[in-house]
Amino acid sequence: MTGKETDVQNTLTQPDEVRRSCSDLNVYLFYKLQQEKRWICAVARRLNGDGFLITTYPTDAIKEGEIVWQK
Repeated sequence: MTGKETDVQNTLTQPDEVRRSCSDLNVYLFYKLQQEKRWICAVARRLNGDGFLITTYPTDAIKEGEIVWQK
């Protein structure tokens, strides 16, 4: 994701969809559509009232999980 820092920030601040991870309820997946059927996913964890970014990656599918927010 080198060079995509602005896209990642936009994914976190203006997501199209946010889902809670099935395997860890403190992990959230933020999705932002980049082009047809291509999203950026930013994975963040909430711990002790703070959040931090775990990883980001491009994807062609949104993972299963509870929808927390949807545009």
